[in-house]
Amino acid sequence: FVNQALYDQYASQLGRKDRMASQYVKNKISSAQWFVSAVKQREETMLRIMQCIVELQRDFFAEGDIRFLKPMVLRNVADHSGTDISTVSRITVNKYANTHFGLLYLKKLFSEGIADEKGEVISNKVIQSVISDAIQSEDKKHPFSDQQLVIILSEKGYKIARRTVAKYREQMQIPIAQIRAVW
Repeated sequence: FVNQALYDQYASQLGRKDRMASQYVKNKISSAQWFVSAVKQREETMLRIMQCIVELQRDFFAEGDIRFLKPMVLRNVADHSGTDISTVSRITVNKYANTHFGLLYLKKLFSEGIADEKGEVISNKVIQSVISDAIQSEDKKHPFSDQQLVIILSEKGYKIARRTVAKYREQMQIPIAQIRAVW
């Protein structure tokens, strides 16, 4: 907040002496009040958006397990919070949340959804996690091909095309099976 008593003190001293100096102080006080108001509005917007994200991802924040991450796009948060998509994007870019399970980059919470065999929509981050776990546990001399990963996912109830597995593997910067075998 802007100290009104200090302003009144300066205004009374300057009002008698110099009209231009008095106007200068008034302009600076007005600018300071606008700045404080803008910061407060930004804080309120950030809080409203974070509350929406936590509400939409309640299970994930409670457990800290990526398997509980639900599909969520900027539009979901924008609609839920009553803000514009660009505002949600600006508020969440380069921002982190300190959670009980560690520091979390907010943009990582946004993901597309894929329907599993039960018809439930799950986050593509869950699929990526399963792919990553399978690759970490594979025989390093005989790594899984993308088609074998499709079969592993299918056994877990996720019907995903081979091209989609390859896309997710590339997004996670995991090389193809032949290169992993050489490592």
